[in-house]
Amino acid sequence: MFDYSSSPYPVRGDIAAAHRAYWRTLARPGSWWTGVERVAIAAESRNAPLCRLCAARKAALTPAGIAGEHAGKHDLPDVAVDAIHRIVTDPGRMTEQYVDGNVAAGLPKASYVELVGIVVAVFSIDEFHRALGLDLELLPEPEPGSVSRYRPAMVREDVGFVPMVPPDGSVGKEADLWPPGRTANVVRALSLVPDAVRDWRALAAAQYLSFAGMQNFVKDEERSINRMQMELVAGRVSAVNECFY
Repeated sequence: MFDYSSSPYPVRGDIAAAHRAYWRTLARPGSWWTGVERVAIAAESRNAPLCRLCAARKAALTPAGIAGEHAGKHDLPDVAVDAIHRIVTDPGRMTEQYVDGNVAAGLPKASYVELVGIVVAVFSIDEFHRALGLDLELLPEPEPGSVSRYRPAMVREDVGFVPMVPPDGSVGKEADLWPPGRTANVVRALSLVPDAVRDWRALAAAQYLSFAGMQNFVKDEERSINRMQMELVAGRVSAVNECFY
C-alpha cells in the first residue's frame, strides 16, 4: 500500500507513512459516518471529476440553474453525493445558503463537516498520485463498527458556515487540536468533528507543514525547497482553487 518506488521522483518516507495511516483511518467508523459510508464518500470523490453534470454546472452562471444527475454509482444519500461533487468541482461557489439547504435536506452540519474532511484528505492524496502519473491507490476495505456521535463540548457559530470550536476551546478532550491561543480559522474549520482536524493535521504535516514547521521561515533540511518557494506554490494552488482563505 502506497509503494512509491515506481515514482518518477523520490517520495519522502513520511509522506508514504501519512498516506497509509490515513487509509487505515478512512476505513474505520467515524463520528457520524460508518466505515462503509466513509469509503463510499472517498469513492464518490473520484466520480466527481468525471461528472458531466458538474462540468456543466461549473461552466454555468449559477450551478442551481443546471438540473440533472451526478455520474457514478451512488451508495450514499443524494444530498451527500451532491455535496461531495460540489466540494471537488466547484468549491468557490459553495455558500452558507447551500450548507443550510443541505441540513434541511437531511445532511446535518456535523455529518457535512466529516464528509468535507474525508473529501479533502482523499482528494489531496489522489492529486499527489495524478501529479506523479501514478495509478490511484485502491480504496481500503471498510471496517465494521458504530459511529461515536461525538460532539465537542465547546462549539459556537461565528465566522464560518458551520459551528466550530472557538480559539480558546482547545481544552479537555480537544486540548491537542492546536496550541493554546495559537490557531487560525483554516485550522478551526473542521473542529465540529475533532478527529477530522487530527486527520487533516497528520496529512498536512507531511504534505505541507506541521504546526512546529510553520514557525520555520527559512528551509527545513528535510525538504527540497525552502519556505518561500513552498508558500509560492501554496498561494498559487489556493488561488487556482478559489480558496476562501
